[in-house]
Amino acid sequence: MTAGAILIVSHAGDQHTQAVLDRLGKAGAEPILFDTARFPGEIRLGIAHHNGSGSSLSAVIDGVERDLSAVRSAWWRRPLPYGLDEAMTDPDDRNFAFGECQAAINGLWSCLDATWMNDPIRDEAAARKTWQLKLAAAMGLRAPRTLITNDPDRAREFIAAEGDRGVIYKAFSATDRAWRETRLLRPEEQDQLDAVRHAPLIFQEHIRADIDLRITVVGPKIFAAEIHSGATNYRVDFRMTMYDADMRPHVLPDAVIADLRALMARLGLVYGAIDMRLTPEGEYVFLEVNPAGQWLFIEERTGQPITEAVAEQLMAAAA
Repeated sequence: MTAGAILIVSHAGDQHTQAVLDRLGKAGAEPILFDTARFPGEIRLGIAHHNGSGSSLSAVIDGVERDLSAVRSAWWRRPLPYGLDEAMTDPDDRNFAFGECQAAINGLWSCLDATWMNDPIRDEAAARKTWQLKLAAAMGLRAPRTLITNDPDRAREFIAAEGDRGVIYKAFSATDRAWRETRLLRPEEQDQLDAVRHAPLIFQEHIRADIDLRITVVGPKIFAAEIHSGATNYRVDFRMTMYDADMRPHVLPDAVIADLRALMARLGLVYGAIDMRLTPEGEYVFLEVNPAGQWLFIEERTGQPITEAVAEQLMAAAA
């Protein structure tokens, strides 16, 4: 049987996408890269239904027509916003065009006879931190005491209840242009708590630990790495000093692995980058899972073959 096509919904500027494309190319695969930022301006889409005789899905990318009906494996990897024509300046026109693009593209994804990593709908839902925490606790994982609020009074009550243990605060999301690291709340910052009325914020108990864990799940494979953030000058968020921290592979207890697999299954994720902390008492504490989290920084420092695992997962689904 001829292997199906592999579709990657991402963009050429993503380093992780390029690493997987290179790996797939070396294995003889010819994946289709669908960059949503090039739609509708540079990509021509065709979705045809033939009155009971099936459907055909195609896209013209870089002048080549690609048969999307043959796609059996698809990777949803941080796609960019649609590239609407800059000459369209009226806000109503742009909103209309965006909605039409969204409807057509979502319809395309739904029509693909493919195994997704991850399914776009499940990926979006799984990224909701509040739901992650609820499910993690239900799966048996220890999660931090958490308050998400835009009520300054409730925030003050939560902080007071935590006492000397301390509280960290963080945003729901961050981008390269608007980076928002996790921070330990300082006493002088409590005077600024009225500002949370403008947007909800996440407050959590401070999990004191010298070791952070990044656990990358790729289908049946799990790659756990320990990050010795406690030896750096910023112990609250390993992302701030991750290139200064010592990193090495970590062996997870069977019980933690079982709980994480249950969580991934409940979230409907094939791929996920999970952050945990390992306390001095040996307790594993779940923080969050990123359905499209980075892994190259772990692979480079530990030698764990995560890129190869991603490529193999995509090829196995296309077989």
